[in-house]
This record gives sequence, C-alpha cells and structure tokens, in this order.
Amino acid sequence: MRQAGTYSGLVSASMSGRMGPHSLPLARIKKIMKKSSDDVKMISGEAPIVFSKACELFIQELTKRSWMLTMQGKRRTLNKEDVASAVMATDIFDFLVNLVSDESSIDDLAGTPSEEMETFRS
Repeated sequence: MRQAGTYSGLVSASMSGRMGPHSLPLARIKKIMKKSSDDVKMISGEAPIVFSKACELFIQELTKRSWMLTMQGKRRTLNKEDVASAVMATDIFDFLVNLVSDESSIDDLAGTPSEEMETFRS
C-alpha cells in the first residue's frame, strides 16, 4: 500500500475547508497560474497548495541570503538593496537579475502586479 506523501496533509486539510499551514492566498496563486498562459484552462485543487509551499520556501531562501548581507552591513533593517545584492550574488536567482538590476524596475513592480506578469512572459 502506498504511504501518504508530504503534501497529502496539506491537500486533505484544504479540501475539508480548514485553513492549512499555507499562508499565501490560494485564490491569488490560482489566478496567477491561469494568467501565465492562455493554454492553462484547468488547475487541480492541489496545484496551488504546492505552489504556495514553493513560494514560501523561495521567500525564506531569498530572505536568509538578503539578511546575511544586511548583517554584514551592520544594519538591522533588510532593504531592497539587500535583496537585489542577494539576487546578483546567487546563481540560482539569475532569472531575477534583470528585475533587480535597474532601481526603477524595483519601484515600478511594487504597485503594479500586471507589469510583473508581462516581465515573466517575455
């Protein structure tokens, strides 16, 4: 018999109507997923839960690397320059380099999520 996987608890909790351990809004994740391509028509209930966890892990990793730069600068407040420096210094974040290399692009993204989606489509 097959053992329950890592995400089975997350899926069963969300299907029963209870809030699971995910903290990102699943409806927003699903909306982003649907906007990613015209080919995406149907999304299972489990997929946004997995994306939610992946986003949490991504944010944690980027924050840890950014915080290390904050501490090296002998500061106690993480700022956008720390995030940009962490992206530039880490190979796995190369897909974000164009996003953070220009100061104005960081400011533009703060208020306009639709532009963010266009950046990732091109």
